[in-house]
Amino acid sequence: MGAIAVVLVLGGLIFFHELGHFLMARVLGIGVKAFALGFGPRLFSFTWGMTEYRLCAVPLGGYVMLAGESPDNEEDPAIPKGLLFSARPVWQRMAVVAAGPIANFLLAWGLYWALFASQGQMGLAPVIEKVLPDTPAARAGIAPGDTVLAVDGQSIIFWEELTERVQGSKGRTLVLELKRGKERLALSVTPEMQPRKNIFGETVASPTMGVVAAKEIVTVELNAAQSLKVSGKETWRAVVNMVTALIKMIERVIPADAIGGPILIAQLISREAAGGMVGLIALTAALSANLGFVNLLPIPVLDGGHLVIFGLEAVTRKPLSLRARAMAIRVGIAMLAALMLLATYNDLRRLFQ
Repeated sequence: MGAIAVVLVLGGLIFFHELGHFLMARVLGIGVKAFALGFGPRLFSFTWGMTEYRLCAVPLGGYVMLAGESPDNEEDPAIPKGLLFSARPVWQRMAVVAAGPIANFLLAWGLYWALFASQGQMGLAPVIEKVLPDTPAARAGIAPGDTVLAVDGQSIIFWEELTERVQGSKGRTLVLELKRGKERLALSVTPEMQPRKNIFGETVASPTMGVVAAKEIVTVELNAAQSLKVSGKETWRAVVNMVTALIKMIERVIPADAIGGPILIAQLISREAAGGMVGLIALTAALSANLGFVNLLPIPVLDGGHLVIFGLEAVTRKPLSLRARAMAIRVGIAMLAALMLLATYNDLRRLFQ
């Protein structure tokens, strides 16, 4: 089951990415020579219009071959120049390139939507288990067992929302509406700046009240519209987490040996597959968002690198020379190869520790 899940998830994510490129090319009337499901030897193929549709032996993703994709290669003279990718306006080429990552973001959004619409939204209830002594919460009269209903008139459903309100207060006094038994009361509390460890192990100062959450889980049912909004936020959160992690790697807060590669991803997929569909779908959504972000990095060979090259063409009003483009691609391949070697080394080291 684990191996099947790995193939379906990784293959599906890559295929959906390529499907984005394919569909945008078709919408813009750009010629597509081949669209393949899988890699390697062809098992089956048929031609419709000018496009050959292929089913290949290795079921990990797929690929798209556009007419005129490489301006240094000669094309079949039978293909009209208007269908060539290289002959199209720069904005159309950028749209085709960007469609791959966008497809991954949309897939993540759709998967999260399916989860929230069917399972509801789950999180820690805003119930206080413990009030630390000599803290803003203790001085305000907040007691263990209190449930936070609202902050400054805005309803609270999950503990995470309470944390966000407190950390966003910047020391401003907040009015908390609480439920204590059958009683409702409003208390004013002024968070104080206190050092704490963030998820990267850094010590940072942030506003705190001095309370500890009870380990109560609450599930809230969402309608289709609410699920759409929450899933959009969850997709955005996945991208922000990737951006933050990348910045922390550059700052060397996250060490290089923390980078994971295909082996780690396969292990995560296998583990979630063993635990059930909900966890597997959630992981697939996160991986799809991450794949979309990674492909937008400005590294030649990746979609982000192509967007930079086309962006320069749009600004200078002339394409990058074939020599410069070839050199950029070689640099990009070297960077990706080095990163893949590092990630695989880390995976193997963790595997045999």
